[in-house]
Amino acid sequence: MLNALEVVTTVVVGVMVGVEFSVAFVMNRILNALPEDSSQLGHAHGGRMLGAVMPVWYIGSLVLVGIWAVAGWHHHSSGLVVTAGALLVLSVVMSVLLLVPINNRNKTWTPESRPADWKQQLNRWERFHYVRVAVIIAAFALLVVALA
Repeated sequence: MLNALEVVTTVVVGVMVGVEFSVAFVMNRILNALPEDSSQLGHAHGGRMLGAVMPVWYIGSLVLVGIWAVAGWHHHSSGLVVTAGALLVLSVVMSVLLLVPINNRNKTWTPESRPADWKQQLNRWERFHYVRVAVIIAAFALLVVALA
């Protein structure tokens, strides 16, 4: 049973990492290359869509890692799992404090209602997002090593 939990948790976290990596290095570049109104509308739509899904994914991943850490406490790799969990906690805290406030504003903007500094706010979100992606990649890597 523990092996199944380890695999499911690693896959769930890995797919989350893939989505966030794609947002950072593919989707944002595509959206930023569009004309201004289309770019802003695309970012707003992405913020609404992913803003609804990602909190469940982040918290679900954290819960799975927590269960793995408790269930596998007696295993030699438990330190890696606990550290991965701590990194996921950091990613959730970063999200709530740094990224979500910007996303909550962004997802309501239209070309008519966006603030003058909308691009600067999205650039700030992207910088924070790069750091968050690095944190969750590190958590994922620790989980992969813990499986070995």
